[in-house]
Amino acid sequence: MKIVGLILGGGAGNRLQPLTRDRSKPAVPVAGKYRLVDIPISNCINSGIRNVYLLTQFNSVSLHQHIGNTYLFDQFSGGHVRILAAEQTPDSEIWFQGTADAVRRSMRYFMDGNPDLVVILSGDQLYRMNLYDVIETHIMSKADITISTKPVERDEAGSLGIMQVDHSGQIVRFSEKPGDTPLLDEFRAPFYEDERFLASMGIYVFNMNVLRSVLEENDQPDFGKHIIPEAISNYRVVSYVFEDYWEDIGTIRSFWAANLALTDTLPSFSFYDMESPIYTRMRYLPPSKINQCAVSRCLLSDGCILSGERVDHCVVGLRALVGEGSVVEDSIIMGADFYEHDQVEDGSGVPLGIGKNCVVKTAIIDKNVRIGDNVVISPEGKGEDEDTELYSIRDGIIVIPKNTIIPSGTVL
Repeated sequence: MKIVGLILGGGAGNRLQPLTRDRSKPAVPVAGKYRLVDIPISNCINSGIRNVYLLTQFNSVSLHQHIGNTYLFDQFSGGHVRILAAEQTPDSEIWFQGTADAVRRSMRYFMDGNPDLVVILSGDQLYRMNLYDVIETHIMSKADITISTKPVERDEAGSLGIMQVDHSGQIVRFSEKPGDTPLLDEFRAPFYEDERFLASMGIYVFNMNVLRSVLEENDQPDFGKHIIPEAISNYRVVSYVFEDYWEDIGTIRSFWAANLALTDTLPSFSFYDMESPIYTRMRYLPPSKINQCAVSRCLLSDGCILSGERVDHCVVGLRALVGEGSVVEDSIIMGADFYEHDQVEDGSGVPLGIGKNCVVKTAIIDKNVRIGDNVVISPEGKGEDEDTELYSIRDGIIVIPKNTIIPSGTVL
């Protein structure tokens, strides 16, 4: 049986601004050394799906570079991770208008191998799944379409696509983001003792002929809003219930929380599972150096130099630098793409990384940020959402955008 994986990586990622100002959402760094797109690609590879296509559109240069530098299959084992970028053609002069539109307009490229099944994945979620379990459910239930679903509580359900299933697991109703309304009560899953709802994870398995048919019959742009609700009436659509950890990285708050949760002693999601590893670009960086700095509850990536007073409850990215006397707490430090001595001085007078005697709390410091000495960065005393030249605040988290220079003595 021939199976291809499609990863949707083209969304603008507006809710993750300013992290997506210069990159696409799947290219956003996660857990210090990875990128979000590494999660679905690794799930595909670990599940035996080695022909993978990544559909891209917005701010895709760094994403393309990462894929090209990372996923190089040899000629003997076969397989590929191939980029399908949005393009203008004589038949269509507009860009992708949604998830279904992206697949519809890219279909001619991945149909060449005559696949039997197509697995469609999102590029901005954190989870570990054996996709073959979903495929097995799809085959055994004789489904046309299988949707991976996650049991969620009421406070989450209203903002997700919610399913109603019968005793055989077939989906009989679907509502996209119903809100906390009386309609939501009709979708309560009856086989849980507490109040649970089955939410779509945005992971689909299609028979190839069915995928072609639904996209030809319905020219609307989005799977969740348009294609799936209509398909339920005309095809056998079943649910595969996924009970393990899954997080949709859709907002700054969820991104910050999901990263810092990785520092727990026994995190819900672990990058230490060598039976199903998460792959990323191979780098040849030295071990991190800690110079009399108290480091606790941290994920520490390669190539860092920490000379501060304290770094606590943080995710520290590649080549991150923290100067003497500095305190960093409850923060994500994404690090840098290079070391200063490898580059021509830019004349700013502020070196890469966090300078001396700084305080950084509840923050996300994006890549290649230059923070001078005696700087204070904290969301305390500020609003939930703000935008300035030097920082943004989203959901109470202060974010310093990529390549920002913060002069010494600045208090944010």
